Amino acid sequence: MVRHGPMQHRVAIRADIPAITDLMARASDALQRPFLTPAQVAASRHFMGLDTQLIADGTYFVIEDAGRIVGCGGWSRRATLFGGDASAVARETRLLDPTRDPARVRAMYTDPDRARRGIGRRMLAVCEDAARAAGFTRVELMATLSGEPLYRACGYVPIEAVMAAADGIEPVPMVRMGKGLR
Repeated sequence: MVRHGPMQHRVAIRADIPAITDLMARASDALQRPFLTPAQVAASRHFMGLDTQLIADGTYFVIEDAGRIVGCGGWSRRATLFGGDASAVARETRLLDPTRDPARVRAMYTDPDRARRGIGRRMLAVCEDAARAAGFTRVELMATLSGEPLYRACGYVPIEAVMAAADGIEPVPMVRMGKGLR
């Protein structure tokens, strides 16, 4: 566990899953509202969420304040760029080669009551540091429109605009972004 002031971060465990999924739902509903239509906010649940493979891999983290999870996010050495266990997006568990592939930053969420207080920036740094320590020199992520300003501020550049879509589900705009790790 690493402490910086009253907040600390640690590797997520299976027992954290209920608190993480609750945080994700609250964050998605509240923080995406200014960027998406109500139908797109609802549809986003089909494309995002927790991928428990990240917890099993030990690459998913939580940030706690006074024992309460206020942020979560992870990175992956697997090929899947985004999507959770119940996602309409196909997942690919193939391991990436750090000498040629970018690591993936995945499932970043901040408690909406604690937004704009550095939690997302801190979680992103934790993930980047872990990916760098595993030998990766680049990272990629799939940004929601609400997350894009944070990622841009942290040095990520857009690679392509994407409309996440599946049969019978409202398309959701997203942005694939990348960054070199120094």
